Amino acid sequence: IPTDAALVEFGSGASTKTRLLLDAAPQLGVYVPIDISQSALDAAAASIARDYPSLRVAPLVDDFTTALALPSETEGLPRVGFFPGSTIGNFKPDEVVAFLAGAKRLLGPGAGFLVGLDLAKDEATLVAAYDDAQGVTAAFNLNLLSRINRELDGDFDLAAFEHRAIWNAVESRVEMHLVSCKDQIVGVAGHSFAFTAGETIHTENSYKFTVAGFEKLAGQAGWKLERCWESPAPSFAMVLLRA
Repeated sequence: IPTDAALVEFGSGASTKTRLLLDAAPQLGVYVPIDISQSALDAAAASIARDYPSLRVAPLVDDFTTALALPSETEGLPRVGFFPGSTIGNFKPDEVVAFLAGAKRLLGPGAGFLVGLDLAKDEATLVAAYDDAQGVTAAFNLNLLSRINRELDGDFDLAAFEHRAIWNAVESRVEMHLVSCKDQIVGVAGHSFAFTAGETIHTENSYKFTVAGFEKLAGQAGWKLERCWESPAPSFAMVLLRA
């Protein structure tokens, strides 16, 4: 990360994990958190500005997949994108290429881009991560039905559906499903939907990568893989791309 660089975080949320990087890179000049939530962004930006008084904070309210311009505070500065965690796994491969191409246009020629990748690993480890014994992911998944009931006048019986995580090796993704426990009819927004026992609602995908596979996707979007850091099992990677 060059001296006085602008760090641009895509989908910054509460900027909690970002502090690890800010602490390790005091040479940063500007921090640009991008988030679609004004309230989350305001709170995070104020907190970062308070705790890092020498850092200029220039928040950008936008959808990080479609943002077209950075704040004026980044003009003339080297730029480094930051996309930690494994959020990129929520995109289909063609969407990954589209996102990376958009990020390249936003950050500009010569920019760096730090991206977190959850790597493909054995099926048992992956399924256990998405069907944890504490039931956290199950509750997260079933909350979709609660939200439908609340916002779309639905009448889902949450007890009549159960969470299921599946590793789809062909597509290299973990799939989350809600499985109907019985034959039933559910109302949503004035419409009726029939479910047979065992039928599922496919709610989410989380793609897992190999470094070589991601390098190929990044290349299609105009990036070159410059460095890679990989953790021991369960393996996770952080890559540095260069526009």
